[in-house]
Amino acid sequence: MKEIKISIIVPVFNEEKTLNTILDKINQQKIAGILFEIIVINDGSTDNSLKILKDNSNQYQKLINLEKNMGKGGAVREGLLDSTGEYILFQDADMEYDPSEYSKLLKPIIDNNADIVMGSRLMTSSLNRHGGYSKNRLGNNLITFLFNLLNHTKFTDIYSGYLIFKRENINPNRLRTNGWEQQAEILSKIIKKSNNIFDVPITYHGRTYEEGKKIKPKDIFKIIFTIIVEKISPSDN
Repeated sequence: MKEIKISIIVPVFNEEKTLNTILDKINQQKIAGILFEIIVINDGSTDNSLKILKDNSNQYQKLINLEKNMGKGGAVREGLLDSTGEYILFQDADMEYDPSEYSKLLKPIIDNNADIVMGSRLMTSSLNRHGGYSKNRLGNNLITFLFNLLNHTKFTDIYSGYLIFKRENINPNRLRTNGWEQQAEILSKIIKKSNNIFDVPITYHGRTYEEGKKIKPKDIFKIIFTIIVEKISPSDN
């Protein structure tokens, strides 16, 4: 059986408290038929994140160090440019999403050659609403509804932190956004080349803003704008 290579892209900005833990958890995942390529992007962190990464180089295959903060989207783009896997998996470094769920996220890829797998926080009764997610849920429902309406899809949670897709369906050099809206841009581009799509239930352990949560309710406006722009733009990914 041929191994499927998954490039795990881990953007990091000031995550010294959780960085070692998340990398440990990623490396603990052993799935038959799957080979992981772990790419960590230090996005201009001002805490000890870079030192922790350099001191633990056995925890990843590639480290990209950005001297200045580019935003999550900018960090993701750099990771995409350096990835060599057949699939891309996004992993936040803040422990809101647990790598122990990789096995069920990757099952549609192993069994069905999926084009896209989206983890959904809304398909499970074990959703941990700590961290103010309930406050953001209305906005998330709105952007998910809008995306589905414009793209004729049936996603339940398009701003989950777990998105997996075929790398060949995106051209990182064509990405124009650097902020939180980039996930909407990526999903809008890859959906045009994807047919085999899965929603998979995941658990979620949200942080409060005091604990370091970075996405803000105001980001919804950029996300909505991006979804609309991508829908009316010609396919250029």
